[in-house]
Amino acid sequence: MARSITRRIGIVKGKSKAEQIFLTLLDPDFRAVRYDHPHEYVQMYWDAYTSVPRNNAALNGKVFEIVIETLLYRENILPFYTQARAAFVPNVNYDILLYSKGEPVSLSLKTSLRERYKQADLEAVALKYVHRKSSCFLLTLNHDEAEGVLGKITKGDILGLDDIIDCSTERFDVLIQELKSKRFVESETVEVIEGNLVKRID
Repeated sequence: MARSITRRIGIVKGKSKAEQIFLTLLDPDFRAVRYDHPHEYVQMYWDAYTSVPRNNAALNGKVFEIVIETLLYRENILPFYTQARAAFVPNVNYDILLYSKGEPVSLSLKTSLRERYKQADLEAVALKYVHRKSSCFLLTLNHDEAEGVLGKITKGDILGLDDIIDCSTERFDVLIQELKSKRFVESETVEVIEGNLVKRID
């Protein structure tokens, strides 16, 4: 059996329950799904997914990740890295990282927030401590929680996140347009130490 398109382009590695569900929600080839605005693509998939009750937060998160990653692919916001690590930022796996010549962009994905926005903020602070020109966005599907966290960002109570965005709203379309205006590339190979190397010659 041929591999699914999500596996062929690298969004999904191996077989996963989240991918199997995603492929049944709308068209098995996400590239054929029609939409006018990016937030509509997300809303269509999420409505289809939540039409069946599921009490599994981890699965919800994985499906949300696939929806956002396929949307980035559809919008030609490429290349991007998933479950990515940034140089000199230890012990952090970012949901999505994009790279534009010294300016990493982090997208943290959470279907609901509660206190988890604090983790996203700490990860954003860690990234900005090393990569000063980075931008960090928290994407969610919970409108009320997003409004609350946005208020904290506005008041300066949150240090690392540049914005929090409900992906089912037009504010998400604005972010996608902003990302499309940048030229993303594969990151360079980083030398941990540079200089004249002196070593033993046998």
